[in-house]
Amino acid sequence: MEGVSVRKIKKICVFCGANSGKDVAFVNAAFHLGEVLGKRKIDLVYGGGKLGLMGCVSTAVAQHERQVLGIIPSAFTINNLVGETCGKEIKVPTMQERLVMMMELSDAFIALPGGFGTLEELFQMISWAQLNIHNKPIGVLNINGFFNGLLSFVDHAVKQEFITPRARKILISATTADELVDKLQAFRFEPDPALSKLKWSPSSSQKEKLDLTLRL
Repeated sequence: MEGVSVRKIKKICVFCGANSGKDVAFVNAAFHLGEVLGKRKIDLVYGGGKLGLMGCVSTAVAQHERQVLGIIPSAFTINNLVGETCGKEIKVPTMQERLVMMMELSDAFIALPGGFGTLEELFQMISWAQLNIHNKPIGVLNINGFFNGLLSFVDHAVKQEFITPRARKILISATTADELVDKLQAFRFEPDPALSKLKWSPSSSQKEKLDLTLRL
């Protein structure tokens, strides 16, 4: 990375499945990502609980004595639905507030294999970056080609002129954890000149969180 300015990343938010998936490589990669974050002294923000890949990555980060923060909707804590969070836990009323808090408290975002929830979180962060709500790097860890179809679809949308080449650069991908973190650190945000003029007003809350409700 010689000659490339390196972004300071202290906390990474990881989106991933509450299931382990069919391929044991997904579990191994989640543990390895947690180890990489720990060795690089990067703290973890995630969706809370200990199920599936979420439990794997959070356990590995904690084992390397880095801070783990789980942000979880209160509904998920009833009857211990997702298990005990590995580290500190913040309960929020809604899924939307969860995602806003994840955005505010993280310096970058990584998606591991997962289902609809993981994809929703990933594309919400990409959309918010495109709208200049944040300028933080976003990447997918493409384990055994899991995201090949998704990346091909995004490239197809570029060819069909629904996604601009500038916006396409928002989504980073790599096949190893170290390579992906390196790319996140080297990321340079290029805002769309028109969308960069958007002004997002703070809400009336004491913490002055961004008011993102239904404005997209």
